[in-house]
Amino acid sequence: MTARIVYFVHDVGDPAICKRVAMLREGGANVVVIGFRRSDQPVNEVSGAPVIDLGRTFHLRLGHRATAVIRQVIRASRLADIVRGADVVLARNLEMLAIAARARHLVAPRSRFVYECLDIHPAMVGLGRKGRMLRAIERMLPRRCDLLIVSSQAFIDAYFLPCQHLATPVMLVENKALRIEPGTPDLMASPGRARPPWRIGWFGIIRAQKALDILSRIATENAGLVEIVIRGRPGLAEFRDFHAQVQAIPNVRFGGGYTPDDLPAMYANIDFCWAFDYFDEGAGSNWLLPNRLYEGGQFAAIPMARSGTETSRWMQQRGIGVSFTDPAAEVGPWLRAMTSEGYEELVQASRRLVHDDVVAGPKDCRALVQALVAA
Repeated sequence: MTARIVYFVHDVGDPAICKRVAMLREGGANVVVIGFRRSDQPVNEVSGAPVIDLGRTFHLRLGHRATAVIRQVIRASRLADIVRGADVVLARNLEMLAIAARARHLVAPRSRFVYECLDIHPAMVGLGRKGRMLRAIERMLPRRCDLLIVSSQAFIDAYFLPCQHLATPVMLVENKALRIEPGTPDLMASPGRARPPWRIGWFGIIRAQKALDILSRIATENAGLVEIVIRGRPGLAEFRDFHAQVQAIPNVRFGGGYTPDDLPAMYANIDFCWAFDYFDEGAGSNWLLPNRLYEGGQFAAIPMARSGTETSRWMQQRGIGVSFTDPAAEVGPWLRAMTSEGYEELVQASRRLVHDDVVAGPKDCRALVQALVAA
């Protein structure tokens, strides 16, 4: 029998949501998506699954989002026909967990209830009243859940166990690249460059002013030696003036967004993958495993990360990449000393990366759906 999964999401246009829906559908589930959007216009489908539109919310406007969530909790009965009969109610992030919990309670109390937390928002670890209130809500709601999905073991070890004392069963589902098309050729191939100027690629969700400042300093102090290539979706509200800062430095360029079809050429055109995260330094940024770690891993990209983070530990366990304590001061001298032989050693290490460490396929999709149904 096909499992019916109702998936509550915070942003139906988020590429990570599209990937998860594709995994669920490939795993054999019948999926309906219920969620907010950040776009002007409604989104009718996500990876082939129909979407129930809850309206528009805005990045960083937490007050507005909280009001929208409360409104939907109150109106949850309107979702009855969609949620009724679900085998699994899956909620992405805490705000959607509240809506999902209410809708499930009304019409599908026997369905499996799963909380998917793939990032720890800075507000969740705040020391003020807001942070304490959010943690209290999070401690209460997941106790009703049958399963918690996380993308990094550090979220459990550093947050959910010591801070939330959570006893809910946990499933680790890393943010691996998804390849489900039959006959897809192996994409593991080393970058096509091995000489200065060394190119560092910062790809994906671009969201930290500190990271841009560090890369700008590396580029400015090492003109002719280093080039910075940025591709993806910048969260402009996070920056003083993203485009002006990039345009002011000749060896930094922004190439706009990209699609999965662009990845081979993007990674063939760089030497190192910037896998640092400074969005929530000292907390979530230390614990997460970024998408670019897996995305670049398909192509034997050499990752750079911050020492002492979960990303750095993941790399060290697999013998790949290089970590820095102070990248602004250390990357330039390290690259000035880089030889073709040294670079080739790093490439060969990346090429030995186990395929399943970075790529999820059909068997992973089936395993996910089976775990959700059996939770």
